[in-house]
Amino acid sequence: MRAILKKEISQFLSHLVGYISLIIFWVVCGLFLFIFPDTSLLNAGYATLDELFTLAPWFFLFFIPALTMRSFAEEYRSGTMELLFTKPLTHAQIILGKYLACVILMIIALLPTLMYYVTIRHFTDPGIPLDNGGIAGSYVGLLLLGSSFAAMGVWTSSLTSNTIVAFLLALFVGFLFYFGFDALSHLPAWQGTLDYYVQMIGIQFHYQSISRGVIDTRDVIYFLSVIFFFLYLTHLNLKYRFIQLNG
Repeated sequence: MRAILKKEISQFLSHLVGYISLIIFWVVCGLFLFIFPDTSLLNAGYATLDELFTLAPWFFLFFIPALTMRSFAEEYRSGTMELLFTKPLTHAQIILGKYLACVILMIIALLPTLMYYVTIRHFTDPGIPLDNGGIAGSYVGLLLLGSSFAAMGVWTSSLTSNTIVAFLLALFVGFLFYFGFDALSHLPAWQGTLDYYVQMIGIQFHYQSISRGVIDTRDVIYFLSVIFFFLYLTHLNLKYRFIQLNG
């Protein structure tokens, strides 16, 4: 599994598209959080990183699929998946190696955003305390959110040999799970009866809960369940392809 993890990270960073994806992510974050007046942290009027955690799901909806779209789709396209199946690796090790590589790359992308905290701290009166606990909790929520999107992206990549299709599918599934259930909960048919439970199925409900700075075990269990569910779907798909190749 370690070999798969190293291979995935080195492959991503050895292609220009990898660096372009990271640069675009950092530039877009910088523009929205420091340049555009409507969302600038410097114009908020108080010391907070709330805007970062509000916009981050949108950034991740496009950035995470760019990380995951090559995971299996490129293996199918280049014909190296058959070779990978002959290695002394279980399907779970292959999946986890590729998934963890995407999570590590996501963390690498997030690390520079810690400078936003330093910037806010620098421009804030030393006598005004920052909500460090809330910020730390929000980063935990952000990591869980990105990890969930990564699991979805790895699964969609295992469905096709076309990286663009894998990207679009991951974008659609991520959008559906983050915004779709919240939108469904506002339909008149659910109001006053099941609207709360429909919201709970979606990621947005649990992400916003953690972003308040309170890490509830129910929210953590939800995210871990989403991650396991999509990685398990990936396992089933790989098992099916393996049977086809050896049938």
